[in-house]
Amino acid sequence: MAKKIAIPTREGMIDDHFGHCAYYTVFTLDEQNQVIYQERLDSPEGCGCKSNIASVMQEMGITLMLAGNMGMGAYNKLSAHGISVIRGCHGTVEDVLQAYLDGKLNDSQESCDHHDCNNHEEKPVYVIPSFKK
Repeated sequence: MAKKIAIPTREGMIDDHFGHCAYYTVFTLDEQNQVIYQERLDSPEGCGCKSNIASVMQEMGITLMLAGNMGMGAYNKLSAHGISVIRGCHGTVEDVLQAYLDGKLNDSQESCDHHDCNNHEEKPVYVIPSFKK
C-alpha cells in the first residue's frame, strides 16, 4: 500500500511555518519506501487552519506531514483528519524526506503561538499535479 507524505515548501526548503508556505510537496512512496510520484499542492492564503487544506490532504490520501513548525490549531486540524505531524524539520525537502526514511526524525513537540486561530472562514484549496518520478 502506497504512503503519501506532505512537506510545506518554499524554494525547495522546508518552510518554517506550515500555514504560510508557498506550496506543499507531496511524495507518494511504494511499499519499499521508494518515491513513485511527486506533486505540488498549492497553499491557501493565510494560516493553515483558515482553509480546507486538511480535508483536501485527507482526500488525497496524505497520512503524514513533515513540517518546520505550526500552531496548535493547524496541528489539531490535521490530526483530526488522520494526518500525523512531525514538527521541527529543517533543510531541503529531499534531505528531510530521506531523514524520515532513515528513521532519524522525531517530533519536536513545539508549536508556534504568534497568532490566534479561532473562528476562521475556510478558503478553498486546489490540487495541481506536477510530475512523475
